[in-house]
Amino acid sequence: MQKTIATLIAGLFATAAFAAQTPATTTPAATTPAVAKAEAKETKAAAKADVKEAKAEAKADVKEAKAAAKTEVKAAKADAKASKEAAKADVKEAKAEHKAAKAEAHKDTTVAAATPAK
Repeated sequence: MQKTIATLIAGLFATAAFAAQTPATTTPAATTPAVAKAEAKETKAAAKADVKEAKAEAKADVKEAKAAAKTEVKAAKADAKASKEAAKADVKEAKAEHKAAKAEAHKDTTVAAATPAK
């Protein structure tokens, strides 16, 4: 009788211990094909939306970069034009100075030749 009581008590403790334990890995509830299909469709739609959003952002970034590059090119062209005009003005001024110096030198030689030597 003592063995029977000991076995019953051991069985009681064993079932209590196993009942209190949560399973380490839970198996997902069986889903019906319709539910699985709906979930897959929803996931696919979400992925498409993410891709579409990423494409839109990339397109906006490219557009912004192009605009910035265009602005930089315009500024560089304006600077180049200003530099070119300044260089032309410098050349024109140098030519005028050269012409004046040449006329002055010619005037000096003409006056010297016209003046009789004493």
